[in-house]
Amino acid sequence: MKLSLKGVFGLVLALALAIVVAVVMVKNKSPLEHVAAEMPRRAVEVIAARQIPFRTRITAYGNVEPAITLNSMAEVSGKISYVHPNLKAGETIPAGTLVVRIDAEDYARSLQQTREDLKASRSALAELESEQESTRRSLELARKNLEVGEAELSRVRDVYQKQLVAKSTLDAEEQKVIQLRQQVQDLQGRLDGYRSRRQSTQAQIARAEQEVQSRATILGRTEITLPFDARIGTVNIDQNEFVAVGAPLFEAIDLKGVEIRAQLPLESMRNLVSHLENSVALNRQFVQTGGRINESLGLSARVRLVSDLPEAVWEARVLRISEAIDATRQTLGVVVGVDDPYEKIIPGRRPPLLKGMFTAVDLLAPERSALVIPRKTVHAGRVYIANGEDRLEIRPIEIQLVQGDLVVVRGGIEVDERIIVTDLTPVIEGMPLEVRSAPAIEDSLRRRALGADQ
Repeated sequence: MKLSLKGVFGLVLALALAIVVAVVMVKNKSPLEHVAAEMPRRAVEVIAARQIPFRTRITAYGNVEPAITLNSMAEVSGKISYVHPNLKAGETIPAGTLVVRIDAEDYARSLQQTREDLKASRSALAELESEQESTRRSLELARKNLEVGEAELSRVRDVYQKQLVAKSTLDAEEQKVIQLRQQVQDLQGRLDGYRSRRQSTQAQIARAEQEVQSRATILGRTEITLPFDARIGTVNIDQNEFVAVGAPLFEAIDLKGVEIRAQLPLESMRNLVSHLENSVALNRQFVQTGGRINESLGLSARVRLVSDLPEAVWEARVLRISEAIDATRQTLGVVVGVDDPYEKIIPGRRPPLLKGMFTAVDLLAPERSALVIPRKTVHAGRVYIANGEDRLEIRPIEIQLVQGDLVVVRGGIEVDERIIVTDLTPVIEGMPLEVRSAPAIEDSLRRRALGADQ
């Protein structure tokens, strides 16, 4: 279809008019306003980085064992004549209670006979001492008689030399002196003999005294009393049963204390002693405590049941550390003790610590100052910080220790810097923030840093 000349002219005119209108509109259009666009501020909670009191805390596990177990055995043979009615497994019996008696008739008779022998020996010694004293007095008299006789002999000899008496008179006086001298020698010999006889009798008395003591000890072993408040374990005897020396009687567990041997991985042990910054400090502590390494570390402990019983917690003491490392598990044994594990029992909530119970042992190092932050604020080794312009700053940190939901920071954060504790998504460095403090989180952090609320 062909356009007429008139139609072509109209089309050109319309296009020209449209161009003119467009040019006029462009010239008369007001300039565009440029508005700066910014992300909306994100509300976040922050805590201030602080050096706060901190205690390294490591948890190990072990089973309860009695601190003292008495495995009573018969020290004499005989028939069981008495068994305490409460001497049964699981019963508790107070200290000083007579629990077992072995028939003591033969032992009592033997002791009485030995005492009679001792009495006889002491009587013999008393009689010997009396004889000795009598002989001593006789010897003194004999010596006086000898002195008199010798004086008379000397007088008679002088008279004889003057030929005033017969030779027979001198001979008679000499004979008397010889008899007196013989009497003195006999008495002196008897007196000397008393010394050896007295020593022999005294030795007999000493042996008899030892025998009496031995017999009394044996007689005492026929009665068995508990040396401490005890919970009875295995019982191996019945009344009227004959037992031989060394036969097991019963097992008694001391109620005053239990021990738990917990196995601690070596890496955990290194963290636990991190408060001793170098071996020199450890050696100094070791020397000051006389080589008792558990005291040199200054550790404290508490024991918890591995169960849903939050009140079942006991304060404990670190007693000793194993002398060797378990080569298979690469662990170190730490033994802790709990005093009075049967006190403050709450039925259904806080049972006593019984033999064989599985427990968690929390070991705590001495308190020290550290920069501690919540673990949830650490993201792949970095933390989010609200800087002075309330904008997000991403900062890498150096971690010294991770303990549960806490992190001890060695470097990368300055004191008083604001650590973001709110989860951020997305994370854009430099994004604007609306910052609010979180004092409740800071208070909780302080408590948990000291081992509370764990």
